[in-house]
Amino acid sequence: MTKYLKYSSSLLFACLLSGCVLNQSQQPAPVEQGNGSTQPPLTTKPGQNTPPVTQPQPVPEAPKLTSIDWPATVQPLVSKMVSTKGIASGSVLLVDRIKNSTNGSIQSDNANSALNQALSGSSFSLVTAEQLAQAKKTLGISPNDSLNSRGKAIGLARNLNAQYVLYTTTRGDVKAARVQMQLMLVNTGEIIWTGSGKASY
Repeated sequence: MTKYLKYSSSLLFACLLSGCVLNQSQQPAPVEQGNGSTQPPLTTKPGQNTPPVTQPQPVPEAPKLTSIDWPATVQPLVSKMVSTKGIASGSVLLVDRIKNSTNGSIQSDNANSALNQALSGSSFSLVTAEQLAQAKKTLGISPNDSLNSRGKAIGLARNLNAQYVLYTTTRGDVKAARVQMQLMLVNTGEIIWTGSGKASY
């Protein structure tokens, strides 16, 4: 019995020693400094130095353009305008870009293309984009300058030998807009015809 106890005690002592050695072997090795001294290794706690998770920011949506059927909108107005008495066939017409005075965005390029297309088959002779750009350059007007100033419009029209200027404006709620046209006689600055109608969607 005494031998057994001595053997058990020795075995237990050996196990304790081996456990200590194992625990020590699992510890990180000290870091040696340049001056020969040693420094305990840095330890980090779980979750430490973890970059914060950022939520993706929502991408703002582009403004939705209202789809107006421009050919169907401008054609009836153009038909009424060209039937105005006193307009000589072949008269030169300067067409201003359509002005948007609604509470939203419209497809301006489509609108201007439809207006010029509707006028191309009329009795007017239209000032081309190239002629207008050259006239603006001659008069020192910015290429992007609209003809909202009647003085500028008359100056450009006279430079281009145009007899008329056509103004077109889209007004009101963008989902139920109205389109207004005004035809101005260059010599006098008089509005000789005006018409308006609902936009087609």
